Amino acid sequence: MTLSDFQRKARLQAVEIAQRVLQQKPVYIDTETTGLDSSAEIIEISVVDHDGSVLFDSTVRPKNPIPREAQAVHHISNEMVKDARPWYVIWPTLRPILFGRLLAFYNADFDMRMLKQSLEQYGSPWKENFQTFDILKLYAQFASVWDPRRRSFKYHSLESAGRACKISLENTHRATDDTLLTRALLHYIADYSID
Repeated sequence: MTLSDFQRKARLQAVEIAQRVLQQKPVYIDTETTGLDSSAEIIEISVVDHDGSVLFDSTVRPKNPIPREAQAVHHISNEMVKDARPWYVIWPTLRPILFGRLLAFYNADFDMRMLKQSLEQYGSPWKENFQTFDILKLYAQFASVWDPRRRSFKYHSLESAGRACKISLENTHRATDDTLLTRALLHYIADYSID
């Protein structure tokens, strides 16, 4: 398949952006949650450093039970988190790991909302102003599939992005695996050579 001039330019810009992001040595974050709505909470979080080492990986005991629909996606049961620490106990340990770093996510809007919501579940106000980067949006530009209805590039699931780039890591819907896949995807984009 040959790229149009528009697609080629968009992909080249995505490669350049990925290279600049990598120079900032980001940490990569993924969460698994009780759902998607305004009461959803984090039940697993992983933070992977720029070099691929795992800085933090933990299940989280939510205030409310994990719905079956969510369990069907990530296979994290209420039994698996019953002895985990709640978010308000985890956050003081996690925050210093994130502070002052560029935080890279696959769907930053969602994961940042979950970080905030999980803290607010315990009556703690969100006071953070982290610098974030969204690899979901970068991959959309890299893939360069135009969505005329949204008038922007089409978003792709992490699983389909990894598959399209022939990355051997799976999208298991477990935080560490998905964080490592997100990191690999950013490296793939940064290393891509445009003919």
